[in-house]
Amino acid sequence: MDAREFEFEKLDAFGVSLQIARVIDRLSGSLPTGRGYMRDQLRRAANSVVLNVAEGAGEFSRREKGRFYRMAKRSATEVAAQVMLIESLALLEPEVCEEALDLLHREVSMLSGLSQWAAEVEASRGVREQMPEDE
Repeated sequence: MDAREFEFEKLDAFGVSLQIARVIDRLSGSLPTGRGYMRDQLRRAANSVVLNVAEGAGEFSRREKGRFYRMAKRSATEVAAQVMLIESLALLEPEVCEEALDLLHREVSMLSGLSQWAAEVEASRGVREQMPEDE
């Protein structure tokens, strides 16, 4: 491991989340005047995907890893819904939204797998118990 490499950098989900953040930043910057609220929400949700993937990778407990990966997945689906809303309102051309939606679909799939992995590891250890409400 490189001396300056973090555990989360090893995850494909982290690399894709960075791509999503870049695409969303560019896409949201193209929104028409008067849609600043959408721009801000999109950027916050995209940043949340990146940060929750990193935070999950940094956790020791599989249960906590899974919780952060699920939060990242929820943020990714929020971003996808926002992009679809933008497309539906014809605020941007459909092809502008497609790159983001393709990346988001890939990210959600990876995060589902990471969440499932964390749950299965906990279950195999016999420590899976009632999950508290996620934040």
